[in-house]
Amino acid sequence: MRGHGGPVRALAVAPDGGLAISGSFDQAAILWAVETGTALRVLRFHDAAVNAVAALDDGRFATGSEDGRVALWRAGQPEPERVFAEHGGPVAALAVSPDGLSLASASWDGTARIRPLAGGPARVLEGHQGNVNAVAFLPDGRPVTAGYDATVRIWPAADDARGAPVVRTLPSVLNALAVFRDGEIAAAGGDAVVRLLAPDGHVRVAVDVGPNPVVALAPSPDGTRIAAATAGGAVAIIDRAEGRVHHRLVGPGLPVWSVAWRPNGAELLTGGGDHLIRRWDARIGTPIGPLAMPRPADALAAYGGDRGAEVFRACVACHALTPEDGPRAGPTLAGIMGRRIATAPDYRYSDALRGMDIVWDMRTIAQLFAIGPARYTPGTRMPEQTITSAEDREALVRFLERATAAR
Repeated sequence: MRGHGGPVRALAVAPDGGLAISGSFDQAAILWAVETGTALRVLRFHDAAVNAVAALDDGRFATGSEDGRVALWRAGQPEPERVFAEHGGPVAALAVSPDGLSLASASWDGTARIRPLAGGPARVLEGHQGNVNAVAFLPDGRPVTAGYDATVRIWPAADDARGAPVVRTLPSVLNALAVFRDGEIAAAGGDAVVRLLAPDGHVRVAVDVGPNPVVALAPSPDGTRIAAATAGGAVAIIDRAEGRVHHRLVGPGLPVWSVAWRPNGAELLTGGGDHLIRRWDARIGTPIGPLAMPRPADALAAYGGDRGAEVFRACVACHALTPEDGPRAGPTLAGIMGRRIATAPDYRYSDALRGMDIVWDMRTIAQLFAIGPARYTPGTRMPEQTITSAEDREALVRFLERATAAR
Protein backbone atom coordinates (compact mmCIF):
# COMPACT_ATOMS: atom_id res chain seq x y z
CA MET A 1 0.00 0.00 0.00
CA ARG A 2 1.54 3.24 -1.18
CA GLY A 3 0.46 6.70 -0.05
CA HIS A 4 2.77 8.09 2.60
CA GLY A 5 5.52 10.57 1.85
CA GLY A 6 7.75 9.32 4.65
CA PRO A 7 8.57 6.21 6.69
CA VAL A 8 5.50 4.42 8.09
CA ARG A 9 6.03 4.75 11.83
CA ALA A 10 2.84 3.15 13.18
CA LEU A 11 0.16 0.62 12.19
CA ALA A 12 -3.06 -0.69 13.71
CA VAL A 13 -5.79 -2.96 12.33
CA ALA A 14 -9.46 -2.56 13.22
CA PRO A 15 -11.09 -5.49 15.10
CA ASP A 16 -12.93 -6.68 11.97
CA GLY A 17 -9.67 -6.77 9.98
CA GLY A 18 -11.04 -4.81 7.05
CA LEU A 19 -9.62 -1.40 7.94
CA ALA A 20 -6.17 -0.32 9.02
CA ILE A 21 -4.69 2.98 10.04
CA SER A 22 -1.09 4.07 9.54
CA GLY A 23 0.96 6.97 10.83
CA SER A 24 4.04 8.42 9.19
CA PHE A 25 6.94 10.81 9.53
CA ASP A 26 5.10 12.82 6.82
CA GLN A 27 2.75 14.11 9.58
CA ALA A 28 -0.27 12.28 8.18
CA ALA A 29 -2.34 9.26 9.13
CA ILE A 30 -4.09 7.22 6.43
CA LEU A 31 -7.17 5.03 6.80
CA TRP A 32 -6.93 1.99 4.48
CA ALA A 33 -9.20 -0.70 3.06
CA VAL A 34 -6.78 -3.59 3.52
CA GLU A 35 -8.08 -6.03 0.88
CA THR A 36 -7.97 -3.51 -1.95
CA GLY A 37 -5.04 -1.47 -0.64
CA THR A 38 -7.13 1.66 -1.11
CA ALA A 39 -6.45 4.81 0.91
CA LEU A 40 -9.94 5.79 2.11
CA ARG A 41 -8.94 9.03 3.80
CA VAL A 42 -5.79 11.00 4.58
CA LEU A 43 -6.02 12.49 8.06
CA ARG A 44 -4.01 15.71 8.42
CA PHE A 45 -4.16 17.30 11.83
CA HIS A 46 -0.81 16.88 13.57
CA ASP A 47 2.04 19.36 13.28
CA ALA A 48 4.76 16.70 13.33
CA ALA A 49 5.39 12.99 12.72
CA VAL A 50 2.57 10.60 13.65
CA ASN A 51 4.40 8.11 15.89
CA ALA A 52 1.50 6.04 17.20
CA VAL A 53 -1.95 4.83 16.17
CA ALA A 54 -4.60 2.65 17.80
CA ALA A 55 -7.90 1.07 16.72
CA LEU A 56 -10.78 1.14 19.20
CA ASP A 57 -13.47 -1.53 19.48
CA ASP A 58 -16.23 0.96 18.66
CA GLY A 59 -14.79 1.80 15.22
CA ARG A 60 -12.87 4.91 16.22
CA PHE A 61 -9.13 5.43 15.78
CA ALA A 62 -6.52 7.33 17.75
CA THR A 63 -3.31 9.01 16.59
CA GLY A 64 -0.38 10.28 18.65
CA SER A 65 2.28 12.64 17.39
CA GLU A 66 5.65 14.19 17.96
CA ASP A 67 3.68 17.41 18.51
CA GLY A 68 2.61 16.01 21.91
CA ARG A 69 -1.06 15.64 21.00
CA VAL A 70 -3.38 12.64 20.85
CA ALA A 71 -6.35 12.85 18.48
CA LEU A 72 -9.47 10.67 18.46
CA TRP A 73 -11.07 10.08 15.05
CA ARG A 74 -14.30 8.60 13.78
CA ALA A 75 -14.22 6.96 10.35
CA GLY A 76 -15.56 9.25 7.64
CA GLN A 77 -14.88 12.45 9.55
CA PRO A 78 -12.18 14.85 8.26
CA GLU A 79 -11.34 16.31 11.68
CA PRO A 80 -10.77 14.63 15.05
CA GLU A 81 -13.73 14.52 17.39
CA ARG A 82 -11.51 15.02 20.44
CA VAL A 83 -7.93 16.15 21.07
CA PHE A 84 -5.83 15.54 24.18
CA ALA A 85 -2.89 17.89 24.65
CA GLU A 86 -1.61 17.13 28.15
CA HIS A 87 1.83 15.82 27.20
CA GLY A 88 4.88 18.08 27.24
CA GLY A 89 6.84 16.03 24.70
CA PRO A 90 6.40 13.71 21.71
CA VAL A 91 3.87 10.89 22.01
CA ALA A 92 5.64 7.60 21.25
CA ALA A 93 2.94 4.94 21.77
CA LEU A 94 -0.77 4.39 22.36
CA ALA A 95 -2.77 1.52 23.85
CA VAL A 96 -6.47 0.79 24.46
CA SER A 97 -7.53 -0.83 27.74
CA PRO A 98 -9.03 -4.35 27.59
CA ASP A 99 -12.50 -3.01 28.38
CA GLY A 100 -12.18 -0.35 25.67
CA LEU A 101 -12.93 2.47 28.11
CA SER A 102 -9.48 4.03 28.46
CA LEU A 103 -6.72 5.21 26.13
CA ALA A 104 -3.09 5.23 27.27
CA SER A 105 -0.26 7.26 25.79
CA ALA A 106 3.51 7.09 26.39
CA SER A 107 5.58 10.21 25.94
CA TRP A 108 9.10 11.50 25.82
CA ASP A 109 8.12 13.92 28.57
CA GLY A 110 8.86 11.01 30.94
CA THR A 111 5.24 10.10 31.66
CA ALA A 112 2.42 7.88 30.51
CA ARG A 113 -1.19 9.01 30.80
CA ILE A 114 -4.36 6.95 31.12
CA ARG A 115 -7.45 8.89 30.11
CA PRO A 116 -11.08 7.67 30.37
CA LEU A 117 -12.70 7.99 26.96
CA ALA A 118 -16.00 8.93 28.57
CA GLY A 119 -14.34 12.04 30.00
CA GLY A 120 -12.60 13.06 33.16
CA PRO A 121 -9.00 13.71 34.23
CA ALA A 122 -6.13 11.56 33.02
CA ARG A 123 -4.14 9.40 35.40
CA VAL A 124 -0.44 10.33 35.20
CA LEU A 125 2.22 7.62 35.57
CA GLU A 126 5.54 9.13 36.63
CA GLY A 127 8.81 7.47 37.53
CA HIS A 128 10.73 6.66 34.37
CA GLN A 129 14.09 8.38 34.03
CA GLY A 130 13.81 9.68 30.47
CA ASN A 131 11.66 8.88 27.46
CA VAL A 132 8.73 6.51 27.87
CA ASN A 133 8.69 4.62 24.57
CA ALA A 134 5.92 2.04 25.05
CA VAL A 135 2.69 1.39 26.93
CA ALA A 136 0.28 -1.55 27.15
CA PHE A 137 -2.37 -3.03 29.46
CA LEU A 138 -2.46 -6.33 31.32
CA PRO A 139 -5.72 -8.31 30.98
CA ASP A 140 -6.83 -7.07 34.42
CA GLY A 141 -6.42 -3.44 33.28
CA ARG A 142 -3.13 -2.62 34.98
CA PRO A 143 -0.91 -0.47 32.75
CA VAL A 144 2.64 -1.46 31.76
CA THR A 145 5.29 0.94 30.47
CA ALA A 146 8.84 0.67 29.13
CA GLY A 147 11.41 3.24 28.19
CA TYR A 148 14.84 4.64 27.63
CA ASP A 149 15.86 3.89 31.23
CA ALA A 150 15.71 0.13 30.37
CA THR A 151 12.91 -0.53 32.85
CA VAL A 152 9.59 -2.27 32.50
CA ARG A 153 7.14 -0.86 35.02
CA ILE A 154 3.94 -2.68 36.00
CA TRP A 155 1.63 -0.15 37.61
CA PRO A 156 -1.10 -0.82 40.17
CA ALA A 157 -4.74 -0.68 39.21
CA ALA A 158 -6.50 2.67 39.19
CA ASP A 159 -8.18 1.99 42.53
CA ASP A 160 -4.71 1.54 44.05
CA ALA A 161 -3.13 4.45 42.19
CA ARG A 162 -0.92 5.41 45.15
CA GLY A 163 0.77 2.01 45.21
CA ALA A 164 4.30 1.60 43.83
CA PRO A 165 4.87 -0.08 40.47
CA VAL A 166 6.80 -3.31 40.03
CA VAL A 167 10.04 -2.27 38.31
CA ARG A 168 12.15 -4.67 36.28
CA THR A 169 15.46 -3.36 34.89
CA LEU A 170 16.64 -5.06 31.71
CA PRO A 171 20.06 -4.88 30.02
CA SER A 172 19.09 -2.49 27.22
CA VAL A 173 17.15 0.61 26.26
CA LEU A 174 13.57 -0.49 25.53
CA ASN A 175 11.69 0.57 22.40
CA ALA A 176 8.68 -1.73 22.32
CA LEU A 177 6.23 -3.55 24.55
CA ALA A 178 3.38 -6.02 24.04
CA VAL A 179 1.06 -7.99 26.35
CA PHE A 180 -0.56 -11.38 25.75
CA ARG A 181 -4.06 -12.32 26.88
CA ASP A 182 -2.69 -14.49 29.69
CA GLY A 183 -0.68 -11.56 31.05
CA GLU A 184 2.79 -12.40 29.79
CA ILE A 185 4.73 -9.31 28.72
CA ALA A 186 7.15 -8.96 25.81
CA ALA A 187 9.75 -6.17 25.84
CA ALA A 188 12.58 -5.43 23.42
CA GLY A 189 14.93 -2.70 22.30
CA GLY A 190 18.50 -1.81 21.56
CA ASP A 191 20.20 -5.15 22.23
CA ALA A 192 17.93 -6.98 19.72
CA VAL A 193 16.66 -9.41 22.37
CA VAL A 194 12.94 -10.04 22.93
CA ARG A 195 12.31 -10.90 26.57
CA LEU A 196 9.11 -12.54 27.78
CA LEU A 197 8.21 -11.58 31.35
CA ALA A 198 5.62 -12.90 33.77
CA PRO A 199 3.13 -10.36 35.19
CA ASP A 200 5.37 -10.08 38.27
CA GLY A 201 8.33 -8.99 36.10
CA HIS A 202 10.28 -12.28 36.13
CA VAL A 203 11.96 -13.01 32.77
CA ARG A 204 10.86 -16.42 31.47
CA VAL A 205 12.84 -16.50 28.24
CA ALA A 206 15.05 -14.24 26.10
CA VAL A 207 15.10 -14.60 22.32
CA ASP A 208 17.94 -13.03 20.32
CA VAL A 209 16.60 -11.71 16.99
CA GLY A 210 19.73 -9.63 16.18
CA PRO A 211 21.80 -8.06 14.94
CA ASN A 212 19.62 -4.94 14.65
CA PRO A 213 17.56 -3.22 17.39
CA VAL A 214 13.92 -4.16 17.76
CA VAL A 215 11.63 -1.17 17.17
CA ALA A 216 8.13 -2.73 17.24
CA LEU A 217 6.36 -5.78 18.70
CA ALA A 218 2.95 -7.32 18.02
CA PRO A 219 1.49 -10.50 19.55
CA SER A 220 -0.57 -12.74 17.26
CA PRO A 221 -4.32 -12.82 17.92
CA ASP A 222 -4.16 -16.39 19.24
CA GLY A 223 -1.16 -15.60 21.47
CA THR A 224 1.12 -18.32 20.09
CA ARG A 225 3.54 -16.00 18.25
CA ILE A 226 4.99 -12.54 18.44
CA ALA A 227 6.30 -10.43 15.56
CA ALA A 228 9.43 -8.39 16.25
CA ALA A 229 10.27 -5.70 13.68
CA THR A 230 13.86 -4.53 13.44
CA ALA A 231 15.80 -1.53 12.23
CA GLY A 232 17.61 -3.81 9.78
CA GLY A 233 14.50 -4.52 7.71
CA ALA A 234 13.58 -8.04 8.87
CA VAL A 235 10.67 -9.16 11.04
CA ALA A 236 11.24 -12.16 13.30
CA ILE A 237 8.22 -14.41 13.98
CA ILE A 238 8.83 -15.93 17.40
CA ASP A 239 7.20 -19.14 18.61
CA ARG A 240 6.23 -18.12 22.10
CA ALA A 241 6.02 -21.58 23.68
CA GLU A 242 9.37 -22.71 22.29
CA GLY A 243 11.06 -19.34 22.82
CA ARG A 244 12.76 -19.29 19.44
CA VAL A 245 12.55 -17.60 16.05
CA HIS A 246 10.32 -19.72 13.81
CA HIS A 247 10.99 -17.77 10.61
CA ARG A 248 11.73 -14.27 9.34
CA LEU A 249 10.04 -11.92 6.91
CA VAL A 250 12.83 -10.39 4.88
CA GLY A 251 12.07 -7.17 3.03
CA PRO A 252 14.15 -4.73 0.99
CA GLY A 253 16.62 -4.00 3.80
CA LEU A 254 15.19 -0.71 5.07
CA PRO A 255 14.03 -0.33 8.69
CA VAL A 256 10.64 -1.82 9.56
CA TRP A 257 9.10 0.70 11.95
CA SER A 258 5.70 -0.87 12.57
CA VAL A 259 3.89 -4.20 12.52
CA ALA A 260 0.27 -5.32 13.05
CA TRP A 261 -1.66 -8.60 12.69
CA ARG A 262 -4.99 -9.06 10.98
CA PRO A 263 -7.51 -10.86 13.24
CA ASN A 264 -7.23 -14.22 11.47
CA GLY A 265 -3.58 -14.52 12.54
CA ALA A 266 -2.58 -15.59 9.05
CA GLU A 267 -1.59 -12.18 7.76
CA LEU A 268 0.74 -9.48 8.97
CA LEU A 269 1.11 -5.86 7.90
CA THR A 270 4.44 -4.04 8.12
CA GLY A 271 5.33 -0.39 7.61
CA GLY A 272 8.83 0.65 6.72
CA GLY A 273 11.43 3.16 5.78
CA ASP A 274 10.52 2.78 2.10
CA HIS A 275 7.21 4.61 2.80
CA LEU A 276 5.20 1.43 2.03
CA ILE A 277 2.85 -0.88 3.90
CA ARG A 278 3.34 -4.52 2.95
CA ARG A 279 1.11 -7.56 3.46
CA TRP A 280 2.67 -10.89 4.45
CA ASP A 281 1.55 -14.48 4.85
CA ALA A 282 2.70 -14.79 8.46
CA ARG A 283 2.47 -18.60 8.46
CA ILE A 284 5.29 -19.10 5.97
CA GLY A 285 6.89 -15.66 5.75
CA THR A 286 6.16 -14.84 2.13
CA PRO A 287 4.89 -11.52 0.78
CA ILE A 288 1.34 -11.12 -0.50
CA GLY A 289 1.86 -9.41 -3.84
CA PRO A 290 5.22 -8.21 -5.16
CA LEU A 291 7.96 -7.83 -2.56
CA ALA A 292 9.82 -5.14 -4.45
CA MET A 293 7.53 -2.35 -5.57
CA PRO A 294 8.61 -0.64 -8.78
CA ARG A 295 10.91 2.25 -8.01
CA PRO A 296 9.11 5.54 -8.67
CA ALA A 297 10.21 7.38 -11.76
CA ASP A 298 12.94 9.92 -11.17
CA ALA A 299 11.07 13.22 -11.06
CA LEU A 300 14.26 15.01 -12.11
CA ALA A 301 15.27 12.72 -14.97
CA ALA A 302 14.03 15.21 -17.56
CA TYR A 303 16.34 17.89 -16.16
CA GLY A 304 19.67 16.15 -16.66
CA GLY A 305 22.56 18.62 -16.59
CA ASP A 306 20.45 21.35 -14.96
CA ARG A 307 22.34 22.69 -11.96
CA GLY A 308 19.14 23.88 -10.31
CA ALA A 309 17.67 20.36 -10.50
CA GLU A 310 20.79 18.98 -8.82
CA VAL A 311 20.43 21.52 -6.00
CA PHE A 312 16.77 20.54 -5.68
CA ARG A 313 17.67 16.86 -5.12
CA ALA A 314 18.12 17.71 -1.44
CA CYS A 315 14.44 18.74 -1.38
CA VAL A 316 12.77 16.06 -3.51
CA ALA A 317 12.17 13.64 -0.62
CA CYS A 318 9.86 16.18 1.04
CA HIS A 319 8.42 18.20 -1.85
CA ALA A 320 6.76 17.16 -5.12
CA LEU A 321 6.85 19.35 -8.20
CA THR A 322 3.46 18.42 -9.65
CA PRO A 323 -0.07 18.60 -8.18
CA GLU A 324 -0.83 14.92 -8.90
CA ASP A 325 1.98 13.84 -6.55
CA GLY A 326 0.32 15.74 -3.70
CA PRO A 327 1.96 16.54 -0.35
CA ARG A 328 4.83 14.53 1.07
CA ALA A 329 6.51 15.50 4.32
CA GLY A 330 6.10 19.04 2.97
CA PRO A 331 3.52 20.55 0.59
CA THR A 332 3.67 20.20 -3.17
CA LEU A 333 5.55 23.03 -4.87
CA ALA A 334 3.30 22.97 -7.95
CA GLY A 335 2.28 26.54 -8.70
CA ILE A 336 4.44 28.00 -5.94
CA MET A 337 5.49 31.11 -7.84
CA GLY A 338 3.08 33.87 -6.84
CA ARG A 339 1.42 31.76 -4.14
CA ARG A 340 0.98 33.09 -0.62
CA ILE A 341 2.75 31.14 2.10
CA ALA A 342 0.77 28.32 3.79
CA THR A 343 -1.95 28.12 1.13
CA ALA A 344 -1.12 24.97 -0.87
CA PRO A 345 -4.15 22.64 -0.90
CA ASP A 346 -4.41 19.46 1.21
CA TYR A 347 -1.56 20.32 3.57
CA ARG A 348 -1.80 21.25 7.24
CA TYR A 349 0.49 24.14 8.04
CA SER A 350 1.69 25.32 11.44
CA ASP A 351 -0.09 28.34 12.91
CA ALA A 352 3.19 30.26 12.73
CA LEU A 353 3.31 30.00 8.94
CA ARG A 354 -0.38 30.80 8.46
CA GLY A 355 0.15 34.21 10.04
CA MET A 356 3.05 35.29 7.81
CA ASP A 357 2.85 37.84 5.02
CA ILE A 358 5.07 36.20 2.38
CA VAL A 359 4.37 35.54 -1.28
CA TRP A 360 6.70 33.00 -2.85
CA ASP A 361 8.64 34.19 -5.87
CA MET A 362 12.23 33.97 -7.07
CA ARG A 363 13.37 36.64 -4.60
CA THR A 364 11.67 35.26 -1.48
CA ILE A 365 12.66 31.65 -2.17
CA ALA A 366 16.27 32.74 -2.67
CA GLN A 367 16.11 34.65 0.62
CA LEU A 368 14.70 31.61 2.41
CA PHE A 369 17.80 29.61 1.56
CA ALA A 370 20.20 32.51 2.00
CA ILE A 371 19.44 32.91 5.73
CA GLY A 372 17.72 29.58 6.48
CA PRO A 373 14.10 28.60 7.25
CA ALA A 374 14.46 29.05 11.02
CA ARG A 375 15.20 32.76 10.62
CA TYR A 376 13.11 33.54 7.54
CA THR A 377 10.02 31.59 8.61
CA PRO A 378 10.21 31.17 12.42
CA GLY A 379 8.06 28.31 13.65
CA THR A 380 8.44 26.26 10.48
CA ARG A 381 8.84 22.47 10.69
CA MET A 382 11.13 22.52 7.65
CA PRO A 383 14.62 21.13 8.38
CA GLU A 384 17.18 23.89 8.74
CA GLN A 385 19.34 24.29 5.65
CA THR A 386 21.01 27.09 3.75
CA ILE A 387 22.52 27.39 0.29
CA THR A 388 25.66 29.43 0.70
CA SER A 389 26.42 29.81 -3.00
CA ALA A 390 24.55 32.70 -4.68
CA GLU A 391 24.96 30.90 -8.02
CA ASP A 392 23.30 27.76 -6.65
CA ARG A 393 20.41 29.77 -5.19
CA GLU A 394 19.92 31.45 -8.55
CA ALA A 395 19.99 28.09 -10.33
CA LEU A 396 17.47 26.64 -7.87
CA VAL A 397 14.88 29.40 -8.20
CA ARG A 398 15.13 29.41 -11.98
CA PHE A 399 14.62 25.65 -11.98
CA LEU A 400 11.57 25.98 -9.71
CA GLU A 401 10.12 28.66 -11.94
CA ARG A 402 10.17 26.22 -14.86
CA ALA A 403 9.41 22.95 -13.10
CA THR A 404 6.45 24.12 -10.97
CA ALA A 405 4.61 26.17 -13.58
CA ALA A 406 1.03 25.18 -14.41
CA ARG A 407 0.87 22.58 -17.19
